[in-house]
Amino acid sequence: MGVLMDIWNGFCGFLNYIWCNGDLVAFLILAAIGVAAAIYVVIDKQAMHSAFYLALVFVTVAVTYFFLEAEFIGVIQMLVYVGAITILFAFCIMLTRRYIQEESGSNE
Repeated sequence: MGVLMDIWNGFCGFLNYIWCNGDLVAFLILAAIGVAAAIYVVIDKQAMHSAFYLALVFVTVAVTYFFLEAEFIGVIQMLVYVGAITILFAFCIMLTRRYIQEESGSNE
């Protein structure tokens, strides 16, 4: 009975730690998403998917700024990088993709 009580108290202590440090847990989840998205930017075969993974990396950086209470920098990050740069990448990929496909189709 003593072992079960120790396990229960340890579990309750862990839940209490998580409850008191929710910002740490949220940051760790956000960091894991950001690192995974950054890896997919490099290893994904589709250029368009890489551009959208890059947008996800920019979003995680902006949310990290919000965690650091730098709201202005976070908003600028969202507007400039996510809103402008990523859309510019997406448009460039979509516009140049047609010419690449036409050239490869005419060679065959």
